[in-house]
Amino acid sequence: MNLVDAAYDRAGASDFPMSCERPVGQLLAALAAGVRPGGNILELGTGAGVGVAWLVSGLGERTDVTVTSIELDPERAAVAAKETWPSYVDLRVADALTFLATAAGAFDLIFADAQGGKSEGLDLTIAALRPRGILVVDDMRTVEDWPEEFKVRQDGVRRTLVEHPHLVSVELDHGSGMVLSTHR
Repeated sequence: MNLVDAAYDRAGASDFPMSCERPVGQLLAALAAGVRPGGNILELGTGAGVGVAWLVSGLGERTDVTVTSIELDPERAAVAAKETWPSYVDLRVADALTFLATAAGAFDLIFADAQGGKSEGLDLTIAALRPRGILVVDDMRTVEDWPEEFKVRQDGVRRTLVEHPHLVSVELDHGSGMVLSTHR
Protein backbone atom coordinates (compact mmCIF):
# COMPACT_ATOMS: atom_id res chain seq x y z
CA MET A 1 0.00 0.00 0.00
CA ASN A 2 1.35 3.46 -0.83
CA LEU A 3 1.79 6.28 1.69
CA VAL A 4 -1.31 8.17 0.51
CA ASP A 5 -3.69 5.21 0.74
CA ALA A 6 -2.20 4.22 4.10
CA ALA A 7 -2.74 7.77 5.39
CA TYR A 8 -6.39 7.79 4.29
CA ASP A 9 -6.83 4.41 6.00
CA ARG A 10 -5.29 5.77 9.23
CA ALA A 11 -7.56 8.81 9.05
CA GLY A 12 -10.63 6.59 8.67
CA ALA A 13 -9.57 4.21 11.43
CA SER A 14 -8.99 7.10 13.83
CA ASP A 15 -12.27 8.86 12.92
CA PHE A 16 -10.37 11.88 11.61
CA PRO A 17 -12.66 13.42 8.95
CA MET A 18 -10.66 16.56 8.19
CA SER A 19 -7.96 15.21 5.87
CA CYS A 20 -7.39 17.00 2.59
CA GLU A 21 -9.46 15.78 -0.33
CA ARG A 22 -7.79 13.89 -3.18
CA PRO A 23 -7.91 16.82 -5.65
CA VAL A 24 -6.10 18.98 -3.07
CA GLY A 25 -3.57 16.22 -2.44
CA GLN A 26 -2.93 15.77 -6.14
CA LEU A 27 -2.16 19.48 -6.44
CA LEU A 28 0.17 19.26 -3.42
CA ALA A 29 2.03 16.37 -5.04
CA ALA A 30 2.42 18.30 -8.30
CA LEU A 31 3.71 21.39 -6.47
CA ALA A 32 6.10 19.34 -4.30
CA ALA A 33 7.59 17.82 -7.45
CA GLY A 34 8.66 21.30 -8.55
CA VAL A 35 10.41 22.34 -5.33
CA ARG A 36 14.07 23.18 -5.97
CA PRO A 37 16.85 20.84 -4.82
CA GLY A 38 17.68 21.63 -1.19
CA GLY A 39 14.22 23.15 -0.75
CA ASN A 40 11.96 23.14 2.27
CA ILE A 41 8.28 22.23 2.44
CA LEU A 42 6.03 22.99 5.42
CA GLU A 43 2.64 21.58 6.30
CA LEU A 44 0.63 23.23 9.06
CA GLY A 45 -1.80 20.68 10.46
CA THR A 46 -0.47 17.12 10.14
CA GLY A 47 -3.70 15.44 11.18
CA ALA A 48 -3.49 11.75 10.23
CA GLY A 49 -0.69 12.44 7.75
CA VAL A 50 -2.67 12.61 4.51
CA GLY A 51 -1.26 15.97 3.38
CA VAL A 52 2.33 15.02 4.15
CA ALA A 53 1.81 11.71 2.33
CA TRP A 54 0.71 13.59 -0.79
CA LEU A 55 3.72 15.92 -0.52
CA VAL A 56 6.10 12.97 -0.19
CA SER A 57 4.41 11.18 -3.11
CA GLY A 58 5.12 14.19 -5.31
CA LEU A 59 8.81 14.00 -4.48
CA GLY A 60 9.07 10.44 -5.76
CA GLU A 61 12.60 9.13 -5.21
CA ARG A 62 14.01 12.55 -4.34
CA THR A 63 15.70 12.97 -0.98
CA ASP A 64 17.04 16.49 -1.52
CA VAL A 65 14.04 18.28 0.03
CA THR A 66 13.03 18.59 3.69
CA VAL A 67 9.35 18.19 4.57
CA THR A 68 8.32 19.52 7.99
CA SER A 69 4.80 18.96 9.29
CA ILE A 70 3.49 20.66 12.43
CA GLU A 71 0.59 19.33 14.53
CA LEU A 72 -0.63 20.90 17.77
CA ASP A 73 -2.61 17.87 19.00
CA PRO A 74 -0.31 15.08 20.28
CA GLU A 75 -2.99 12.41 19.75
CA ARG A 76 -3.42 13.36 16.09
CA ALA A 77 0.34 13.56 15.64
CA ALA A 78 0.64 10.02 17.04
CA VAL A 79 -1.69 8.75 14.30
CA ALA A 80 0.56 10.18 11.58
CA ALA A 81 3.69 8.97 13.39
CA LYS A 82 2.55 5.35 12.95
CA GLU A 83 3.84 5.54 9.37
CA THR A 84 7.46 4.85 8.48
CA TRP A 85 8.30 8.14 6.77
CA PRO A 86 11.38 8.86 4.66
CA SER A 87 14.29 10.34 6.63
CA TYR A 88 13.70 13.81 5.15
CA VAL A 89 10.26 14.06 6.81
CA ASP A 90 10.18 15.84 10.16
CA LEU A 91 6.89 15.45 12.07
CA ARG A 92 6.68 17.81 15.01
CA VAL A 93 4.21 18.32 17.83
CA ALA A 94 4.31 22.08 18.19
CA ASP A 95 2.31 25.27 18.14
CA ALA A 96 2.33 26.54 14.56
CA LEU A 97 2.51 30.20 15.58
CA THR A 98 5.53 29.60 17.81
CA PHE A 99 7.22 27.65 15.02
CA LEU A 100 6.41 30.26 12.37
CA ALA A 101 7.76 33.08 14.53
CA THR A 102 11.28 31.76 13.85
CA ALA A 103 10.78 30.64 10.24
CA ALA A 104 10.84 33.86 8.18
CA GLY A 105 11.86 33.23 4.58
CA ALA A 106 12.51 29.52 5.14
CA PHE A 107 10.03 27.67 2.92
CA ASP A 108 9.54 27.05 -0.79
CA LEU A 109 6.09 25.46 -0.38
CA ILE A 110 3.64 25.76 2.51
CA PHE A 111 0.35 23.91 2.89
CA ALA A 112 -1.71 25.67 5.57
CA ASP A 113 -4.40 23.30 6.77
CA ALA A 114 -4.83 24.28 10.41
CA GLN A 115 -6.20 27.24 12.33
CA GLY A 116 -2.69 28.21 13.46
CA GLY A 117 -1.05 29.71 10.42
CA LYS A 118 -4.29 30.13 8.49
CA SER A 119 -7.06 31.89 10.40
CA GLU A 120 -4.59 32.88 13.12
CA GLY A 121 -1.09 34.08 12.23
CA LEU A 122 -1.56 34.17 8.46
CA ASP A 123 0.95 37.01 8.36
CA LEU A 124 3.57 34.68 9.90
CA THR A 125 2.81 32.02 7.31
CA ILE A 126 3.23 34.50 4.47
CA ALA A 127 6.48 35.74 6.03
CA ALA A 128 7.77 32.14 6.14
CA LEU A 129 7.70 31.94 2.33
CA ARG A 130 10.87 32.45 0.35
CA PRO A 131 10.63 34.75 -2.66
CA ARG A 132 8.77 32.75 -5.33
CA GLY A 133 7.55 30.40 -2.60
CA ILE A 134 4.07 28.93 -2.96
CA LEU A 135 1.32 28.88 -0.33
CA VAL A 136 -1.69 26.57 -0.58
CA VAL A 137 -4.64 27.22 1.73
CA ASP A 138 -7.60 24.88 1.51
CA ASP A 139 -11.15 24.78 2.86
CA MET A 140 -11.84 28.13 1.21
CA ARG A 141 -15.20 27.21 -0.31
CA THR A 142 -17.99 28.32 2.02
CA VAL A 143 -20.22 25.52 3.23
CA GLU A 144 -23.73 26.59 4.19
CA ASP A 145 -23.84 24.70 7.49
CA TRP A 146 -20.59 26.22 8.76
CA PRO A 147 -21.04 28.47 11.80
CA GLU A 148 -21.27 32.13 10.77
CA GLU A 149 -18.12 33.00 12.75
CA PHE A 150 -16.13 30.40 10.79
CA LYS A 151 -17.49 31.68 7.46
CA VAL A 152 -16.41 35.22 8.35
CA ARG A 153 -12.96 34.02 9.44
CA GLN A 154 -12.42 31.99 6.26
CA ASP A 155 -13.54 34.91 4.10
CA GLY A 156 -11.01 37.11 5.90
CA VAL A 157 -8.25 34.60 5.08
CA ARG A 158 -9.33 34.49 1.45
CA ARG A 159 -9.41 38.30 1.16
CA THR A 160 -6.01 38.67 2.83
CA LEU A 161 -4.44 36.25 0.37
CA VAL A 162 -6.11 37.65 -2.73
CA GLU A 163 -5.40 41.28 -1.80
CA HIS A 164 -1.91 40.89 -0.28
CA PRO A 165 0.62 43.17 -2.02
CA HIS A 166 3.42 40.57 -1.91
CA LEU A 167 1.35 37.67 -3.23
CA VAL A 168 -0.04 36.72 -6.60
CA SER A 169 -3.08 34.59 -5.77
CA VAL A 170 -5.75 32.60 -7.53
CA GLU A 171 -8.88 31.05 -6.08
CA LEU A 172 -9.37 27.47 -7.23
CA ASP A 173 -12.68 25.64 -7.13
CA HIS A 174 -10.79 22.41 -6.55
CA GLY A 175 -11.57 19.97 -3.77
CA SER A 176 -12.71 21.97 -0.75
CA GLY A 177 -11.80 25.23 -2.47
CA MET A 178 -8.29 26.62 -2.33
CA VAL A 179 -6.31 29.78 -2.66
CA LEU A 180 -2.92 29.26 -4.29
CA SER A 181 -0.49 32.13 -3.79
CA THR A 182 3.04 32.82 -4.99
CA HIS A 183 5.27 35.20 -3.05
CA ARG A 184 6.70 37.89 -5.36
